[in-house]
This record gives sequence, structure tokens and C-alpha cells, in this order.
Amino acid sequence: MTIANAARQDEMGAAIRFAEVSVWTPQGAQILREIDWCVQPGERWVLIGPNGSGKSTLLSLAGALRHPSRGRVSVLGGTLGRVDMPMLRGRIGFVDSGGATLDWLTAEDVVLTGIGSTLRPLWWTYANADRDRARELLALLGCADLADREISTCSQGERGRIRIARALIGDPQLLLLDEPAVGLDLAAREALIAALDRLSEDRPDLTSVLVTHHLEEVPSSSTHAILLRDGQMLAAGAIQATLTSANLSACFGLPVDCRHDGQRWSARAPANWSRTTAAGSR
Repeated sequence: MTIANAARQDEMGAAIRFAEVSVWTPQGAQILREIDWCVQPGERWVLIGPNGSGKSTLLSLAGALRHPSRGRVSVLGGTLGRVDMPMLRGRIGFVDSGGATLDWLTAEDVVLTGIGSTLRPLWWTYANADRDRARELLALLGCADLADREISTCSQGERGRIRIARALIGDPQLLLLDEPAVGLDLAAREALIAALDRLSEDRPDLTSVLVTHHLEEVPSSSTHAILLRDGQMLAAGAIQATLTSANLSACFGLPVDCRHDGQRWSARAPANWSRTTAAGSR
């Protein structure tokens, strides 16, 4: 097998494959620079970086929501620019923190709208099996008691888990989560992380990418990590080898003490860092 054929075979088998991918604005500002990234089926990635590092842009490419300015992006075996994008998006579950819903719908109704990705329910198209599946997913995500409650009465954390259930009802092969824990209090954040860990046990074949700023939001079931800074990939690979103090210090531009207790991650700057910085600026 030639090198070119081997690379092509790797690309077709990957869930996500970026090859020398760059993105820039019409004004020429660089958002992503020469990204090479490969995600295999069943891997659960976390994408970490400071504000403005290109995380959401990278996720929009993986979600088949935009094209690269240069390079090649393949998702679930289809190369962007050569594949039916709406059809490809039907195989991807995409969840962000600001998804719109109609306030008068129940949680079960919201999940059902994930069938066909509509805002309003298509009541006449849902079978009993669909309703059963919606309730199963709500239960999986710790929201069984919310099925009949109007979404307007649910907390932000509950709505986030309901949106994940909505993304899953179409049985996607790829789940993309754009800062799902933003704005959540401690209890809601922990409930979300527990739900994602349960999901990894229920769907070990499901490939996922979760965007976050905070290591404390990384589920223990995560397998890989990618670090971005100024549109460039600083590190990527197995999570234990990628989330190191040195890598995170380079990523965020400050000394970072990264720790892992065997289950969860945490990071903090040294206690004297802010004082040292303030003294150096005078």
C-alpha cells in the first residue's frame, strides 16, 4: 500500500480528520492555522483553550457548519465540499449553551423535536417508540422527572441536559458539545458531568468533542484532549499526555499547576502569580 493510499484509508476510517486546515475572515484575520487533527470512532475528546483561540470555529468545521479557507476536513467519511452537508449534519448531534426552544413545550416535546431538527414538534410524525426513546434519554441524562414539565420552568442546567437528550434522539455517530457547562452552578455542573459519564457507558461507540475553558468540567470518561492558542494546535493526543502543567502553561500564557486525582482534573495558577505579575507591571 502506498503512503497516499494509507493516508486515504486512515481518513475514511476516522470520525474527524483535519489536514492542514486554516480559516480566515474576509478581512484576512487568521482564526485557525494549519491544523492537523485526527479523531477515531469512539474517542471522547475535550477541546481547551483561552477566549479567541478558535475553539468554536474548529467545532463548526467538525459539525459540517462551515468550510475551511484552506486544507481538507473529513467528517464521518465525508469530505467537506464533496459531500451533501445537510445529510451529513443529520448524523451529527450539536449542542451549544444557547439553543432556542419554545417555552410552552415539555422536556419530552423538546427532545422529540430532535427528530428532524425542528423548532416546533411535528406531532403527526412521532411514533410511540419515539416517545419511549425520548423518555429513556431523559432518564439517562438524569432528567426522568422533567419529562412532563414545561421547559420554561427548568433550570439552565436542566435545559442543558435536555438539549443533549434532544441531540441524541436522532442516534448520531458524532456528538459535539460547545461549552455545555457555561453559567452553571456547582450542583448543575456536576449533574451534567455525571450525565456525560453515563452516556459514555451507554454509548461507548459514540464519538464526542466537548469544548471547555475549565479542566474542572472535563468528564472522567474523556480519552483525548486538544489544546488551542491563537488558532494553532499546541498539543493533541491521549488526555494524560496532553493535559500537563507545561502544556497548559503554554496554552494560557501563565504558570499552571495541573492535577489529576485519578478521576477528575483541576488547574490553578501559583498563589503568588497575581502578585508577581502586578509587581512586574509597575
